[in-house]
Amino acid sequence: MDVQQQQPADATPTAAEVLADVPLEPVVVEGDTPVEPAEPVEGAFRVGDRVQLTDPKGRHHTVVLEPGKEFHTHRGAISHDALIGAPEGSVVHSTANTGYLALRPLLADFVLSMPRGAQVIYPKDAAQIVGFGDIGPGMRVLEAGAGSGALSCSLLRAVGEHGTLTSYERREDFADVARGNVGAFFGEVPANWSLRLGDLDQHPATEVVDRVVLDMLEPWAVLPTVAAALRPGGVLVGYVATTTQLSVYVEALRAQGVWTEPYAWETLLRPWHAEGLAVRPEHRMVAHTAFLVTARRLAEGAVAPMRQRRKKLA
Repeated sequence: MDVQQQQPADATPTAAEVLADVPLEPVVVEGDTPVEPAEPVEGAFRVGDRVQLTDPKGRHHTVVLEPGKEFHTHRGAISHDALIGAPEGSVVHSTANTGYLALRPLLADFVLSMPRGAQVIYPKDAAQIVGFGDIGPGMRVLEAGAGSGALSCSLLRAVGEHGTLTSYERREDFADVARGNVGAFFGEVPANWSLRLGDLDQHPATEVVDRVVLDMLEPWAVLPTVAAALRPGGVLVGYVATTTQLSVYVEALRAQGVWTEPYAWETLLRPWHAEGLAVRPEHRMVAHTAFLVTARRLAEGAVAPMRQRRKKLA
């Protein structure tokens, strides 16, 4: 007798047994949109992110997110966990119910708050150097000196992952600060950055570059080395603080005879107060920080046409 003949005639399967064999699929009511799992918010804060918290008075506080930690202020504590996973541009409240705007710091914010060895090149001048120096993706850039790494951050972002930056710094303590700041901004020290301890006049002429930026006390002293390494048509940008330096540097460029006519300028940054009909300049401004000078490398053996100057009237 087979198995079926051994079972009682009324042994019918139960409803639970029948449903157990039916594959379950989501039930969609006609006209409704299927609910899909929530995706993480684009650009949400993650563990290890640097976050800038702005209080109601406009003061900035920077924290690096770690699970379970708190940031304490005179207006109460802020839990890091409340920020992790939150979208950028959120408002987080302290234990005293004070709201803080949470954003990732811009490069300009980072530069103004980072540890310093040497004096930094301010964002207004760094932007001019990148812009008027025509520094872009894929370029080979030579820099002296590295200082605190502020300009290095701007140059590395400008050249991108396919470009290179070679920075010379004479002081080891400054080089250590620069390395730490650049690593903190990018999350790690970029592989396309070479930070060399020493003078730029040690740079070999065989390492040809597209752009050179000089931020040093006597930039005219390294002009022979720069001229040997900079390709024809390449741009040289000089950053000098005083009128005396400006005069000596510009005349040295002219005397060398391998550069276009130097162009010198400074940038003054004046914020404006704009509230309703009360529109006026702010009482404080960022005035003189340094002079910038640009010139371009001539082809080997080329002589630039004599610049014609307007004759004075007798």
